[in-house]
Amino acid sequence: MDHRSNIRNYHPGDREKLISILSRSEPWRTLGYSAQDWDKLFTIVEAGPPREAYVIECDGQPDGLAVVRRRFLFGDYLELLAVSPARRGQGLGRLLLTHVEEQTFARANNLFACVSDFNADARRFYEHQGYAEVGSLRNLLVDGRDEILLRKTTGPARASGA
Repeated sequence: MDHRSNIRNYHPGDREKLISILSRSEPWRTLGYSAQDWDKLFTIVEAGPPREAYVIECDGQPDGLAVVRRRFLFGDYLELLAVSPARRGQGLGRLLLTHVEEQTFARANNLFACVSDFNADARRFYEHQGYAEVGSLRNLLVDGRDEILLRKTTGPARASGA
């Protein structure tokens, strides 16, 4: 793990570097995402709430991104978690996810994410972080591929009998 990493809020100056990372990364290459698709996403992110975006950087350079949509099914939804292919396996994804969880669980009891059915590495990653599969969304992003909805929870949205 790189101990010179830190997590901060996204700012527009990160866009070009992050688009480069995302354009080279799976599962988005398999799903057919282009730089134009990523440019549209960053335009939405830069518009602000209900989304929050966090960057993990090493040696002053953005090397990963998390985008969170607040207020989703009595919690938040992790729309995107990505780490540069060159930095994978160094614990950066776990650090970034832990940061997102701290933010979410300070205000809600649930954090949701999706992984592509063919993305075994991501499915293992989330399972090791305590996420459970709660459903399958057929043909959500592209025809013939499913997205698996995951959930990590600290408890129900309301107490029993409330």
